[in-house]
Amino acid sequence: MTFLPSQLRSALKLTCAAGLLVSLSALSAAAFDTRARAAYVLDQETDTVLLAKNADLALPPASMSKLMTLYVAFEAIRDGRLTLDERLPVSEHAMSYKGSTMFLNTQDRVRVEDLLRGIIVLSGNDACVVLAEALSPDGTEAGFARYMTKRAQEMGMENSTFANSNGWPAAGHRMSVEDLAILAEKLIEDFPQYYPLFAEREFEFDGRAPSNVRNRNPLLGLGIGADGLKTGHTSEAGYGLVGSAAQGDRRVIFVITGLDSTTARAEEAEALVNWSFRQFAKKTVAKAGVPVAEAEVWRGAEATVGLVPAEDLTVLLPALAGREITGEVVYTGPIDAPIEKGQQLAELVLQPDELPEVRLPLVAEKDIPTGGFPVRVKTAAEVLVKRFLSGPEASQ
Repeated sequence: MTFLPSQLRSALKLTCAAGLLVSLSALSAAAFDTRARAAYVLDQETDTVLLAKNADLALPPASMSKLMTLYVAFEAIRDGRLTLDERLPVSEHAMSYKGSTMFLNTQDRVRVEDLLRGIIVLSGNDACVVLAEALSPDGTEAGFARYMTKRAQEMGMENSTFANSNGWPAAGHRMSVEDLAILAEKLIEDFPQYYPLFAEREFEFDGRAPSNVRNRNPLLGLGIGADGLKTGHTSEAGYGLVGSAAQGDRRVIFVITGLDSTTARAEEAEALVNWSFRQFAKKTVAKAGVPVAEAEVWRGAEATVGLVPAEDLTVLLPALAGREITGEVVYTGPIDAPIEKGQQLAELVLQPDELPEVRLPLVAEKDIPTGGFPVRVKTAAEVLVKRFLSGPEASQ
């Protein structure tokens, strides 16, 4: 009869200062007390959410929803369905939009590149509709809005529905700040060749609107690394901003909405960026190839195997010194031999104050071949004795 080990979920408590290579300090970073109705801040590289307030609440996004029109347009250019030099006609419907526009008329045929700049820098409502009607499955802005909603759902934006291409106030036109952050990150990652457009501070189209040539993003030019993305405002939505900034090897993406003035939006956005970079820092919690813990091995030539990171493990933590963080190594064991070097066996779980749980993979330090018959008998006996001495909870 073959003796089969029951699967145990085992955990090793590690105090990072003792069990890892660096002393992890984490004094709870002071939570940012935002005035925004909803806010979301993401550290892009580590995928760490630094702030979430009403993150999944579907709200009027105003012109910030133009980012979705831009994403769909970039996809069309990538796929060869649209070119930057192509000239598109302007319909009566596009020309009829008020608010922020490029002052297009039905005699125009506008280059796609100019339309993109007109949306990003000038927030042109009419420019959005020109692109929407060109790309719509049925040639209408409403059809394009339905496609935008479908595409957003495919991209994981679960709280987004669109009634038009530009964020003009309409029933059912809604996005959450988390969805806007998802969209911003995808624009940055999927279309890096077009992302520099978001940092352009001026765009003069055909000299038609001298009063509308400046980018409304209040952070551009402040020297804090801001390089995108889009402002928004309606009386229903208040003032909002989808922004991003890079300093050193870090980038943060943030969304705020529901503020009561352009001044409040500018102050809140700058304060959020400074808080994100000053109050959090990347720290290496374990070095590649250096054991963090050991896992029991079942029927192996050795009784244990070292658990090591395959690469340096870096996480984002509160920057101020304070008490140690406790890490936990979690695996299901004993682990059946043979084991290959580099095989993922466990996770290092960290729970920094005021931040989401972090799970980092750990792999086998070396090969562990299957042991001979005496080893298997000895291992089985050791496991049985250990379970007997540990009590019933050991097998739960």
